[in-house]
Amino acid sequence: MLIKAVQDDVFNTEAKHIAFAINKEGYNDAGFAGVVVAKGWKEIENCGEHEIGTVLSKTIGDKTFHGIVCHSLDEGWGDNQTETIKDCFNNIPVDDDEPIATIAIGTGFVGMLSGANFKKIARGMHESNKSVILHSGLTLDDVMEFIEEDKNTIRLNKKN
Repeated sequence: MLIKAVQDDVFNTEAKHIAFAINKEGYNDAGFAGVVVAKGWKEIENCGEHEIGTVLSKTIGDKTFHGIVCHSLDEGWGDNQTETIKDCFNNIPVDDDEPIATIAIGTGFVGMLSGANFKKIARGMHESNKSVILHSGLTLDDVMEFIEEDKNTIRLNKKN
């Protein structure tokens, strides 16, 4: 569940855990994953193929980073982005009440090119069992409005 939205660099988070997207092909040299590689997690730069829903974790300094395998470079983000993100966050090996910081997953260059839908992704974060702190330029009210818009769109599509 989204518990807070912070307009600050995620590396300054109060949380001990940081989650971010990686791709199933295992090429994570760009975007936020590339920054994590540069901060000391060289093994994920070219880590080989993993199933969607897999979580790879490593502690660097006082933070544990969790790469969630939630999209494909070849196949994109798919139709079930909400469920995929929800499942990925639920698979992060921390207690449900332990805060996990994250970024606006899917809003970067690769995410936009591969069909990421932040409304669906934010909804997945919110529907997860985890306590999620979103580091982005958005307020929590903004994000909750996105989630509501996504739910309304789904309802309208079901009626048609």
